Amino acid sequence: MIRIGVIGYGYWGPNLVRNFVESQETQVVAVADMRQERLNLVQSRYPGIAVMTDYRDLLNHPSVDAVAISTPVSTHFPLAMEALQAGKHVLVEKPMTTSSEDAGRLIEEAERRGLVLMVDHTFVYTGAVRKIRELIDKGSIGDVYYYDSTRVNLGLFQHDVDVIWDLAVHDLSIMEYILPGAPIAVSATGIGHVDGATENIAYVTLFYGGSLIGHLNVNWLSPVKVRRTLIGGSKQMIVYDDIENSEKVKVYDKGVTVRNGGESLYKMLVSYRSGDMYAPQLDVTEALSREVCHFADCIRNHKTPITDGYSGLRVVSVLEAATRSMKDQGRAVQLKSYPMAAVAVA
Repeated sequence: MIRIGVIGYGYWGPNLVRNFVESQETQVVAVADMRQERLNLVQSRYPGIAVMTDYRDLLNHPSVDAVAISTPVSTHFPLAMEALQAGKHVLVEKPMTTSSEDAGRLIEEAERRGLVLMVDHTFVYTGAVRKIRELIDKGSIGDVYYYDSTRVNLGLFQHDVDVIWDLAVHDLSIMEYILPGAPIAVSATGIGHVDGATENIAYVTLFYGGSLIGHLNVNWLSPVKVRRTLIGGSKQMIVYDDIENSEKVKVYDKGVTVRNGGESLYKMLVSYRSGDMYAPQLDVTEALSREVCHFADCIRNHKTPITDGYSGLRVVSVLEAATRSMKDQGRAVQLKSYPMAAVAVA
């Protein structure tokens, strides 16, 4: 079994610990958190797990093979770097780091030491997103035309990141996984309505080569919670609603066919196709459960994770560029090209 240490037992840490405990592939050895009241919760629920207020004690623990980091974004890089330098495999919460430079340094350190570096892009491991990837890969929806997402809710305002880094990161990791190719430029606009705080509303547009375009609407000031994505293709279209308890993914046999009826633009013939809708059956395995098993498998069998360091780097680079664009009132920012690892579907 892969022996795990978890740093951070705040919002996401309890979910990580629970899934590592329940997995037959892993054993939680220790949990570190600066707040004793949080560690008391660990002890009351998992009396066999060692607890400590200093994360260095966890990194120096001889029984820990791998470390999961669930702490504020600004701490991801130093904690992950120390863990790698201590010879531990690392699973780090999203976004991977606050800069692409730091993300690159973590990748180099992990590669130099032969360690697994994986990013907690949880949505990639959901049954819904995996099914969408499957439909796109086998050509069911044809050429992908657009990815249009609305991810809005009321609060929680973050102090260290803007709304793009908090909410758009989910869609960027999904797009990174399911869409063909990588974006070549990004444009973003946004505004903040709380004095001294970061932007709480933003609109992000991603440009790909050819006819594919992506658009994200993220908002901390919505009266309702919406998690809906439209994916349009030349053959079919997909509606992905993560709030739905059932039928999260619906596939519509709808589209548009354009035929040129002559030399004049006014003779262009447009026909609309409206067919059936179906909701494919989805794997209901908890995403985090699948993710922690994948992490253990990559460590044991020296595999490249689906959400590896380069995946985290590409997402961070888009977040950086989107923030720069937003500060410059939507100026398009060109994106760098990074390696794409050849990994299988989880």
